[in-house]
Amino acid sequence: MSVLFDILGSVGMWEAVLRIATPLILGTLGVLLCERVGVLNLGIEGIMAFGAMIGWLTVYQGGDLWTGMLAAALGGAAFGFLHALLTVPLGLSQHVTGLGITLFASSFAYYVFRLAVPTASSPPTIDPFQPLSVPVLSEIPFLGPVLFNQTAPTYLAVAFVALIAWGLYRTPLGLAVRMAGENPHALDAQGIDPIWLRIGTIMAGSALMGMGGAFLTLSAFNSFFPTMIQGRGWVCVALVVFASWRPGRALLGALLFALFDAFQLRLQTVVDGVPYQLFLMMPYLLSIVALIIMARRARVPQALMQPYRRGER
Repeated sequence: MSVLFDILGSVGMWEAVLRIATPLILGTLGVLLCERVGVLNLGIEGIMAFGAMIGWLTVYQGGDLWTGMLAAALGGAAFGFLHALLTVPLGLSQHVTGLGITLFASSFAYYVFRLAVPTASSPPTIDPFQPLSVPVLSEIPFLGPVLFNQTAPTYLAVAFVALIAWGLYRTPLGLAVRMAGENPHALDAQGIDPIWLRIGTIMAGSALMGMGGAFLTLSAFNSFFPTMIQGRGWVCVALVVFASWRPGRALLGALLFALFDAFQLRLQTVVDGVPYQLFLMMPYLLSIVALIIMARRARVPQALMQPYRRGER
């Protein structure tokens, strides 16, 4: 029992929680935007993989780190546009299209990576984002190192939570986005085209997904390898349901999963005789339990996964 308290009282573990949560925050916000506007985007796993690769490749080829993040956002938006084009005006299956985007984007990321570094036996490295200590605040005992000694993309991800929450609930554009996911016919009656609004919002959400992938190569690690996403995209899809499609709860869900993950990583080092696969399962099992509890009270956007065709009811 004392070992558990030692782990939970470690500053390093709580620092890792926020770091592990960052790509989940960005990815979950991206999925949340897409679903708020009425479209399920299962392409997130591939979009994050492509964002991770193109962000790393941009820096590897001489660009700075923020240019790499921008390239990842643009790459994500491009795949988001493809997904939106197939699912919104053409009305194709959102499940099938999303899975197709995941397979295509993941494979394309590895293809471009191998074109750029065809002979490397191990992934080349770059200089990633370094932690930024906020003056005075980073010196607060315990909370200082945890909250105010992170890399810049982590601060940006938390800022996006506040920005999207404000935008969705305090602006006319946010009201239109929510209405597009609830009753696009009513939105059309107000003179706003739900089709273009959905396309634009999907692109914005996919850009966030790409940035979530780029965090892994530009901040958490310093290189790219094809399997580095490791299901984080699917976790983000589940976290949106856990969050009941609310940005603040999405932040909480990402932090909760990251806590489970950081805890099991440290538990592996102090518990002997237990297969490590059981520890790897733990955050997913605990997340499933939390999802079951929260999903029973979740209110799904009424027009989610329903293609919009003008004039039809």
